[in-house]
Amino acid sequence: MTGDLLDYIITSDFNTRDSDWDPNFHYYHSIYTKDLMTIADSLGLGLSLPSNPGPTQYADNPHDTNFVLDLVFLLPNNSRLDKHTLLPEICKPSDHIPLTIEVGIEEENIDIIVQSIKKDSNEKKDFMSKIGSSVKHPNSSANINKDTFQEIIDQLFSVYENAWTKHSKPRCITKHLKEWWNQNCTHSLTRYHKLGDLAS
Repeated sequence: MTGDLLDYIITSDFNTRDSDWDPNFHYYHSIYTKDLMTIADSLGLGLSLPSNPGPTQYADNPHDTNFVLDLVFLLPNNSRLDKHTLLPEICKPSDHIPLTIEVGIEEENIDIIVQSIKKDSNEKKDFMSKIGSSVKHPNSSANINKDTFQEIIDQLFSVYENAWTKHSKPRCITKHLKEWWNQNCTHSLTRYHKLGDLAS
């Protein structure tokens, strides 16, 4: 599956009763069910039945009927978004109960490449030296005008850009401190923590 997970979920208080999702509704279909299902089907989504079925809206009067009005539509046969759960124990002060969806997220190592200069390196010294020598004698004339000021800014920008391009290097940022760290290192470290096995 690709794309944002939110593209595969529709949930709301649809304020519509139907025997397909509300066993207390004594009519087979409401007049809005067909339109609702047509819209969901056009998006490739299907009605999700909760793992713990029950009403989603409680009446103020305990003698009145509670309703199922809050629905969830998910992508069918999707292992990452396959069901939702009702949480009636935490509905107060609302008369609607929360609906939760458990999203399975696979671990993924996304490396980020950034341009940087290593701290206390020769490259940093050369970079600072180049910047320092280039801005040592700025034009501090009181009669400087807008055009001259812009020229100074452009020159400084060019100095910084050229020095950075020359002395910085691409660096791979991973979830580990060392670029060479991989899954085998993780397994070995876990084994060492559990067993104290230095050979691993």
